Amino acid sequence: MYLGFRKISSTNIRIFDSMNVRLTQEQKVKVLNAEDIYKVMQQILMRENKIRRNQEHFWVIGLDNANKILFIELIGLGQVNRVNANPPDVFRMGIYKLAVRMILVHNHPSGNIKPSKADLDFTDRLLKVGKLISIEVLDHLVITEESYTSFSEEGIIDKLKKSGLYEVVERDKVEMQEWKLKQEKEMSEREGKKSVAKKLKESGMDEKEIKTMTGLRLGEIREL
Repeated sequence: MYLGFRKISSTNIRIFDSMNVRLTQEQKVKVLNAEDIYKVMQQILMRENKIRRNQEHFWVIGLDNANKILFIELIGLGQVNRVNANPPDVFRMGIYKLAVRMILVHNHPSGNIKPSKADLDFTDRLLKVGKLISIEVLDHLVITEESYTSFSEEGIIDKLKKSGLYEVVERDKVEMQEWKLKQEKEMSEREGKKSVAKKLKESGMDEKEIKTMTGLRLGEIREL
């Protein structure tokens, strides 16, 4: 059980990822702990074919101040034993959706649920970045088709918070705040473009013409 982790209502979960995966009604459960999160993420992983399941995926789950799930986003799809994900990719949707907490999830196609040194180092880095921009990283789950490991339940999160790696200096704080403001501005501008695109689409304008006018991707326009 997460320390101080209240009941999460996921009635309005939407999945934001490159595969446009959406949750079924059965998956829209109230999440109390890592096991509940694993059940949802296991189903998402198992929807994919065997070839895709043999690649590492990295997802981010964003929570609001009431611990309601705002989004689940797939931000990285890599090879059998690694996936590239940078802090800006991890926190971008969180900033846009005003998330105050996040849960990280990635799979190990090998079936081994033991976190690697790289997993620990990457999580440590994200914990410190999250602290800088006021988005707390609650947990990191390593999942397979049959099981999982929770960094929070294993006490790893608490240990990483006390580590001396990635210490924050004042210059870092200023740079991260500037980056956060820039991300918020870009997201706001993109939402404005989507609003315009929606009106143009409702008026009957061709999607390709809307793409040219707004600079949005066709996939974004089709979802409006």
